[in-house]
Amino acid sequence: MTPKRYTVVIENQSTGVVRRFNIRLRPLVAGFALLFSMPVLFGLGVRWSAHAELQALRDTARTSQIENASYREATADLTGQITALQETITELDKRSVLDPELAKVMSRLPARIRNQAVGGTNDGTAVRSAFTAAVVGPEDTFGVLRDLLGSLENRLRSARSDIDKRSALANATPSMWPTHGWLSATFGAREDPFTGGEEFHTGIDLSAEKGQAVVATAAGNVESAFFNGAYGNMVIIDHGFGVKTRYAHLSGFAVKPGDRVERSAVVGYVGATGRATGPHLHYEVLVNGQLVNPIQFLGPR
Repeated sequence: MTPKRYTVVIENQSTGVVRRFNIRLRPLVAGFALLFSMPVLFGLGVRWSAHAELQALRDTARTSQIENASYREATADLTGQITALQETITELDKRSVLDPELAKVMSRLPARIRNQAVGGTNDGTAVRSAFTAAVVGPEDTFGVLRDLLGSLENRLRSARSDIDKRSALANATPSMWPTHGWLSATFGAREDPFTGGEEFHTGIDLSAEKGQAVVATAAGNVESAFFNGAYGNMVIIDHGFGVKTRYAHLSGFAVKPGDRVERSAVVGYVGATGRATGPHLHYEVLVNGQLVNPIQFLGPR
């Protein structure tokens, strides 16, 4: 079918010139359609571009939220570790302080006993490794800080363990007079009060009134409380770390075997049981099974 054609006649009235134009309908309609669709297409393009930009902004915001959440979590974790470290340091600072007199007495213990309260050395390798990591890979700052704080926590735990051991040794060190009285016999060679001959006195004697309280000179466990021949009624306390004390010639007991006693707890009463010339306390200190002079462990009265 032949497409329809239309003739457009244009006449110039002043000159009388006539021009004819043949127009096909279909191309004309297509041209007008294209002309009027251009703004619509442009608007759609702008809308699509804006939508893409908005989606990119949403993705960026979502990524930022995730990163911010991770940073908040990491920051909270680090804050918690720092707070725990501060509390540990405060605790260790309080517990590390020893009474000067007690520290002086502890220094008189044999080195092998004092060494039991000292932990292994820490050369700080873990901490140096953390700093090295910070230099090599600074991009993971939070990870490096966590590792560093973890290393410091381990060192503080080790320090706490050492302080616990030192505190235990301090509690186990005889450091006070077992009763009030006057020193009537010292440790070492002396004249036997019964025979007049020379003998080795295994402790010290403190003369006091009968029935006066006798106290433990350090914390420990009562090993025995019984009558022991020449010693009379005697209490033996095991303080740990190889340290023991003996309290002899007692008129009575205030403890029984297996009891746990703290320093200054009453364990018995002054008497004259066994081989004794009058009411007094015979007091001995043993370190690793060897009798030592108790005077070196007695603090000020």
